[in-house]
Amino acid sequence: MTPPDVLAYIQENEERFISELFEYARIPGISAQSEHAADMRASAEWLARRCLAAGLEAEIRETTGNPVVLARTPRQDPARPTFLVYGHYDVQPADPLELWTSPPFEPRRDGRNVYARGISDNKGQHLAHINAVEAWLKCGHDLPCNLIFLIEGEEEVGSKALYGFLETHADELACKALVVSDTEIPGMAHPALCYSLRGMAPLEIRLDGPNRDLHSGLFGGAVDNPAMVLCQMLGSLRDASGRVTVPGFYDDVVELSAYERGQMARVPFDEAEFRASLGVGALFGEAGFTPDEQRAARPTLEINGLTSGYQGEGGKTIVPSRASAKLTMRLVPDQDPAKILALVKNHLQAICPPTVRITLTGGQGGAPYIVDPAGPLAQACMRAARTGFGHDCVLVRGGGSIPIIAAFKRHLDADTYMLGLALPDDNAHSPDEKFSLDAYMAGMKMSAALWPELTSAAGS
Repeated sequence: MTPPDVLAYIQENEERFISELFEYARIPGISAQSEHAADMRASAEWLARRCLAAGLEAEIRETTGNPVVLARTPRQDPARPTFLVYGHYDVQPADPLELWTSPPFEPRRDGRNVYARGISDNKGQHLAHINAVEAWLKCGHDLPCNLIFLIEGEEEVGSKALYGFLETHADELACKALVVSDTEIPGMAHPALCYSLRGMAPLEIRLDGPNRDLHSGLFGGAVDNPAMVLCQMLGSLRDASGRVTVPGFYDDVVELSAYERGQMARVPFDEAEFRASLGVGALFGEAGFTPDEQRAARPTLEINGLTSGYQGEGGKTIVPSRASAKLTMRLVPDQDPAKILALVKNHLQAICPPTVRITLTGGQGGAPYIVDPAGPLAQACMRAARTGFGHDCVLVRGGGSIPIIAAFKRHLDADTYMLGLALPDDNAHSPDEKFSLDAYMAGMKMSAALWPELTSAAGS
């Protein structure tokens, strides 16, 4: 049980916690842009100081890329279970700047929302956990478990350095389970445990036809058009019911259980509001599934970009010499990215006509992830969320991918429980990114309750 003075401490220090969030959000730690290398270091240094001020033992550890911040609760007891909290201090680029209402690295408070780049993804979410642990320690309580904080600086660019760090430091990061707050909840009245993420398999396809762009009046009709061929091939990859037509694509998909579908149905969904927010006249997805199931629990094949021919001002009547497209397949348990990539490649090669030459290039993918939502640790997380938000916790699946979570399972042999604090309108990766201060405070209370709940469940 959470000591009452811990919750009181959180409430009494609300404005300071908000002020510190503002300080953190002012640092433009954009990992994708090399000119922000000094800001990446400044972000790590700020975070390490914050952890020390909270009463944690903290250090900056070097990697092959941006450093990680490693912090621990003092007086680690080997007889107690250890849990690890993961987050990232790097943020997305703020472009296009002209679409921001206020400068992206000058936090703006509007009621109970704060607008700044990275404030929701992911600074506010992992800072809530640090604040909660401070409340335990400053009130003179030892946590019932050992905690490790691992905050990296390359999540937004693929976590490349962290993969190597995990491999070489697995022993010192050993834990019973991990907690990640980097996902969404449906609303303040519906805190959520995200128990599954989709994986991803990226692919680029290029078709080459004639050795140069050709005059469409002189050659059109006698030479096949790579852009037309590409459109025909891509159009054939999905049928009218929204299913991917690649043979074997669904072979390993684990179907949703009645329990899972029932839990997902508890999440409120207003289709008209959803459509209006996206500016579309109608929704489309695989037949037989709800929109929430379609975008989180079913696999997809999407075209991310198409390129061919002349696209400048005015017209240019040509048969383009080549065409290309970028694809991603979002995958669900138990689909294997390498297997899916091979299936899609084989299918595209089989349907490609001899009039063009095909080149297929796969990118770095990630496996889907799932944890038992009925297990004791999952149920402990749901109880803690109920304490923090004052409402029953729902179970959700995440439609996106966090590839490092599969690496945690591989190197640490531990499951990850995702307790997000972001709201659907927080605009992560978009202009006017925001974070709810109500979610921030509820997240601290949830985290304060989480450690006794997890400790108790770990011993059951």
